[in-house]
This record gives sequence, structure tokens and C-alpha cells, in this order.
Amino acid sequence: MRPLAILLPFAAVAALAGAAQADGLQAPAAGARVTVAIGPELQERAEQLGRRDIDDLADDLRRAVERELERSGALAGAEVRLVLADAKPNRPTLQQLSDRPGLDPIRSISIGGADIEGEVVLADGSVRPVSYDWYSSSLSEVRGSSTWQDADRTFDRFARRLADGRF
Repeated sequence: MRPLAILLPFAAVAALAGAAQADGLQAPAAGARVTVAIGPELQERAEQLGRRDIDDLADDLRRAVERELERSGALAGAEVRLVLADAKPNRPTLQQLSDRPGLDPIRSISIGGADIEGEVVLADGSVRPVSYDWYSSSLSEVRGSSTWQDADRTFDRFARRLADGRF
């Protein structure tokens, strides 16, 4: 009897959700489609920074924009085509540490950030260019301990601006 008591609430929620969708009360959300490419300058530096790090950064940018657009409901039905033009780490990447063993992964810090370009194709077919960059201006602004702290901050700021309609 106990397994049935545990499963009963889940079954009830599933039944209600199915009934609501059948009645047309819940329309599937048509969010924005986000793609991110890596710009040619950053491609050239990928071997120095680490190919995996650069690919992960592109995924981080895509996820940050998707998350913010989903949260806000902005740009429904749009296609967001982004180019990660540049990125600078705050701490040495694994590839840099491997290439230059004298770097300290904890005490070696630098000014970081990112540069994003691209376009938004709105649901009505109109195209809007987008561009955003942010880099910390001094070492005193470097906060946190992650390798790509300022690049992540740039992604979050860009995503909020995009969701607010500030292209």
C-alpha cells in the first residue's frame, strides 16, 4: 500500500497537466533559438587558451542567454545568432598552466572579460544587430576565483540587456 501512496500525488499532477494541455490551456512555449559561434580572432588564440575552455565558454554564453530569455519570456520565436569574438581569462587556463609551469593557478590573476557580436532575427523577420563587450578595468575589479569570472559576468549582463530589449 505504501508504494501506491507515494506514487498517487505524481499521478494526479500528471493527469491534471495532461487534461490542461488537452483543453488548450497550456500552449507550448516557443522560446528563442540561440546559436553561438567562435570568432576568428578567438579561434586563433584557442590553442593558447585551450580548445576545451573556448568551447565551454561558447556553451556558457548560449546557456546564459537561453536561461534569461526563458525566464523573461522575451524574444519568443526569435533566432539569436551570436559570435564570441574575444574572451580573456582572469586566471590561467589549464592549457596555459600546462604550457607555462611557472604560472600560479591561485595567485596569477589578470583583467578578464568578453566581446560578443551577432544578430537577432525577430519573429516578424526583421534583423537587429547586437554587440556587447565588458572587461574589468583594473585588478581591483577582479572578483571571484574562477578562470572565466569576468567573461561569465559579461555573459550575464549581455543576456539581461537582450531580454530587456536593449540591443
